[in-house]
Amino acid sequence: MQTIKIIFSSLLALIIALTLFAIVFYRVKDVEAKTLTQADRKAAGGEYIKLSAGLTHYQVAGPDTGKVIILIHGFSVPYFIWDGTFEYLAGKGFKVVRYDMYGRGFSDRPDVIYNNALYMNQLVELIKQLKLKQPVSLAGISFGGEVSTDFTCLHPDLVNKVILIDPGYTSKPPGDPQFLTYFKEGTDPEGRAKGQLTDFKYPDRHPEWVSKYKVQMAYKGFRNALISTHYNYAHNGRQSSACLNDTHKPVLLIWGREDQTVPFNYSDSIRSVLKAEFFPVADARHLPSIEKPDLVNQKIVSFLRD
Repeated sequence: MQTIKIIFSSLLALIIALTLFAIVFYRVKDVEAKTLTQADRKAAGGEYIKLSAGLTHYQVAGPDTGKVIILIHGFSVPYFIWDGTFEYLAGKGFKVVRYDMYGRGFSDRPDVIYNNALYMNQLVELIKQLKLKQPVSLAGISFGGEVSTDFTCLHPDLVNKVILIDPGYTSKPPGDPQFLTYFKEGTDPEGRAKGQLTDFKYPDRHPEWVSKYKVQMAYKGFRNALISTHYNYAHNGRQSSACLNDTHKPVLLIWGREDQTVPFNYSDSIRSVLKAEFFPVADARHLPSIEKPDLVNQKIVSFLRD
């Protein structure tokens, strides 16, 4: 009996020690130390609007008389992912809007469940509060493609044309328990930031990408937004694409042929249920609008003007 007590006490002490070590390790590695302030937002530029779940960071360019196109960023890179395309479209006479989804960039990080409803509501409120001329066109890259597709299915009356660039295909939650995913993300922020370079075929051509990405990681709530989205945003690429097809909207599907984030062959599955103009981009991975901007931007303008 005494031996059992000793073993139990030893195991309990070991568990407590490991738990304390994990807590300390997590806090040491955690880079989320700041809260977004008005000064931070002013320095970042752009504009801000109060929506029901919090402040949204956005930017508008181009003539008020131009056709409206909203650019929707990917899973974790905020609206700077559209640098180049944003300016190009505005220069071609379009009224261009880009914004940071909740939890990213300089938008608020509300302590809520990051599910489909949150993202749908943010976009519909943005359109209506900015009094954008409807219907608008949507361009979504990666996860932004999921949001664009789902939004068009939900609000077809608000949408004119849809552009999908290497759209996310499935939203399966991680196999690990959520607390373990928090620990992994919190203790390896460098891995999260440097992992963004795998979206490029030639990462050396984008030396500033990681440092720009890290800025948002310093603000509390970023990690929670990503993890909550992972576990709560539901999307099935084939079903959602079929739904989009039923809205009868003109769709342009752009895909980097060497994409390793959302493999190129997923485009076959999407096109089997979605009538779309298809534009494969050679010598590019997940972000062809950045790796081949001239080709992609010209194609977007041609599609929008057609």
